[in-house]
Amino acid sequence: MVRIFHYTITPANDGMSIKDYLGSLGYPHAVFVRLKKTPHSILLNGEWVYVTTEIHSGDLLSITLEEMEGSKNILPMSLPLSICYEDEDILVVNKPAHMPTHPSMGHHENTLANAAAGYFYRQNIPYTFRCVNRLDRDTTGLTILAKHMLSSAILNTQVTNRQISREYLAIVEGFLPDSGTINAPIGRKDDSSIERQVDFLHGEHAITHYRRLSYREGLSLVSLHLETGRTHQIRVHMRHIGHPLIGDFLYNPENRIIKRQALHAYRLQFHHPITRTAMDLSAPLPEDMAAFFPDFCAF
Repeated sequence: MVRIFHYTITPANDGMSIKDYLGSLGYPHAVFVRLKKTPHSILLNGEWVYVTTEIHSGDLLSITLEEMEGSKNILPMSLPLSICYEDEDILVVNKPAHMPTHPSMGHHENTLANAAAGYFYRQNIPYTFRCVNRLDRDTTGLTILAKHMLSSAILNTQVTNRQISREYLAIVEGFLPDSGTINAPIGRKDDSSIERQVDFLHGEHAITHYRRLSYREGLSLVSLHLETGRTHQIRVHMRHIGHPLIGDFLYNPENRIIKRQALHAYRLQFHHPITRTAMDLSAPLPEDMAAFFPDFCAF
């Protein structure tokens, strides 16, 4: 993968070093290390320079970011990949159910990482898998994949600063109130390496906002916004208030009217890591969830 960035220096940045200027744009240390190892990666008005070089108003700065090796331990596979948006910096896909995001011990194939590796392999493009918002195996919906280390670093900073708005759709048991906020800390369950629980003594801060969209035959379709991103946050919080997700084998094992937890990452709003353009992407309710609310139309 080769990505070239061009910057015209403005009076506001006159006299800065290239390193300080790029740092203000979100360039992480790892990118500076890569640039130092790549000949002619930093050009100022067409001349190869160092990151310590001073820049002035009107200068043209060109940065070439090369990544010639992909993820070595991810097997490229020809798997379906539903692409919602793609450009030189990011790839946003609609992940299906029953697909893990990353390979794990004993499960090295049929993951989103394998599908992405296969997609770029067929284009003869080296690709390092960098997932910005990982989804559980059986959660469907929008997932952002960064195409290079710069977009990854900037997007992960947005995640840390809670600048990526995430909206989920879920189907829960019972008649949920019109709207509400769940503020309950989440921690590991003592006897499980996977399961989480509300833990007011030792749990981590977690806030979920919900809004009921529809009700039918004892089930509520709900929109959820996360302020925090704790493991299993939505699943744990909804069980905590007495409205667990249907099909959730961990937190509602008695309800198996659907073959997975009924949770879908419906909408993402964020600023593009390179262009700063406001992005607003959505993915329709998957068929297995839509079957419970056939008259529902996405808003």
